[in-house]
Amino acid sequence: MLTIRQPLAKPGRCVPAIKCLPLDAFEANSLKAVREVFRPMARHALGQAWLEREENDFAPAFVRFGWRENALLLFAELIDFDIFNAATVLNQRAWELGDTFEIFLQSINHPDYFEFQVTPNNQRVQLCFTDSSIEKSVGRTNLLPSVYMPGEVFHSRTWIQLNTRCWYVYAEICAKELFRHPGSLEGNRWLFSFSRYDYTCGRKLPVISSTSRHAEPDFHRRHEWQIMDFESSAPYSNR
Repeated sequence: MLTIRQPLAKPGRCVPAIKCLPLDAFEANSLKAVREVFRPMARHALGQAWLEREENDFAPAFVRFGWRENALLLFAELIDFDIFNAATVLNQRAWELGDTFEIFLQSINHPDYFEFQVTPNNQRVQLCFTDSSIEKSVGRTNLLPSVYMPGEVFHSRTWIQLNTRCWYVYAEICAKELFRHPGSLEGNRWLFSFSRYDYTCGRKLPVISSTSRHAEPDFHRRHEWQIMDFESSAPYSNR
């Protein structure tokens, strides 16, 4: 379904940048505290831009993001009527085993790009695509071993609320780990996209969606990703 042979996004393209604003300190293990600190940040909805209208089984999902020091911080809220994923260890093929939330990132000044996945039970997939791996990998059925990143490249925390049919993801992604950028993120510019696989028992294929306006159902079309600017102004109101 998804391929990864797409041209490198060009910094000079005419795409409006989205502000990524600083966050106050908060208790990251508390869903209440996480929701509260992200509340002022703009909410980015996932959709199915490649279709004339969303599938009948489509469920909404939203992502908010900000930054502190050297890390991108994000919070995702995913409506889900059948929450599950069978992954049990790092870097399993989680997108084939159930629900996943996906994070795509690339620094404007760095050739590599990254794909991170988080499951409802907080299992992670960590992939790094270089120019050589992009050329040699054909979709997710033939990923090179070198694409997988060992260890804890990023930190995540999840919560499942069955009564409201929703699960949540909080993630901290350090620029030093990805782009060898040790200092503050202020002034940086990244390409980004967020997506999901939403599985339902009894349905053969998952419902997929993305924050990017993809013309085709291919999350790796980097020329359709959005741009975030790390700025240091006061948070703006929720939309």
